Amino acid sequence: MPAVFEWKHVVESADLDDLQHANNVSYLKWMQSAAVSHSSMQGWPGEAYQQLGCGWVVRSHHIEYFAQARLHDEVVVRTWVADMKKVTSLRRFHIYRASDQVVLAKAATDWAFIDYRTGMPKRVPVEVSSSFEIHVEDAS
Repeated sequence: MPAVFEWKHVVESADLDDLQHANNVSYLKWMQSAAVSHSSMQGWPGEAYQQLGCGWVVRSHHIEYFAQARLHDEVVVRTWVADMKKVTSLRRFHIYRASDQVVLAKAATDWAFIDYRTGMPKRVPVEVSSSFEIHVEDAS
């Protein structure tokens, strides 16, 4: 399974803000969809986490915007797990426009692994952590 995963989306009118470019909230939704899809591809769909009784929740997001996405642009969200610690994981994202490869945004999400019943942090089980290859971003 790929360490770096790509999720594609065509910008819809519901993604736009009053300036007619993709709203900041849309970027968060795309990041979430890419992360969930990548997890599913690695053998961890939502149902598997439910059966386990624990899973990931977001602690923080950081997004830096470079260019705008507009209606009908195809965006590609490239994502990977940058680190996996005892109870947290950092996932990175590069979001770009498919037609010209312009980077629209770079982002990172810090995730915490929790017990669904208690809401408390829990050590990431080996069966989960071993499903994700850590990818170190190159400087280019």
